Amino acid sequence: MFSSTEPLWPFGFGLSFTKFEYEDMNLSSDTLTFDDTLKVMVNVKNTGRREGKEVVQLYIRDEYCSVARPIKELKAFKKVNIVPGETIRVTLEIKTRECGYYNNKGQYLLEPGVFNIMVGSSSEDIYFNKKIYIRGS
Repeated sequence: MFSSTEPLWPFGFGLSFTKFEYEDMNLSSDTLTFDDTLKVMVNVKNTGRREGKEVVQLYIRDEYCSVARPIKELKAFKKVNIVPGETIRVTLEIKTRECGYYNNKGQYLLEPGVFNIMVGSSSEDIYFNKKIYIRGS
């Protein structure tokens, strides 16, 4: 019946009656420890002719983990209402410890290393990708 195993719509997909543009993503830091909080700031502009809501999404990826991890993990999101021509500065926060995982013994681990921070409107529409480094505690 279906010829592909790909989903019909990516995670976070939604239709809108207007268009949005993402600009100027900044991170509070590119080097963090286990107890830090990362702030990710991005401008979202309504470039259409109608007011609309946009869900700004933040995904991470552990570049060099000792076990297989997802390519993209949703860690934060924020829904904002934007009028035509308006630009809103959106701030998303995640605690560094949220970048860890549970191993097969039920232990929570956060391995030091490089993580990709991705921001977009869905799992397939990623507009910014920056790397951070998480140091051991």
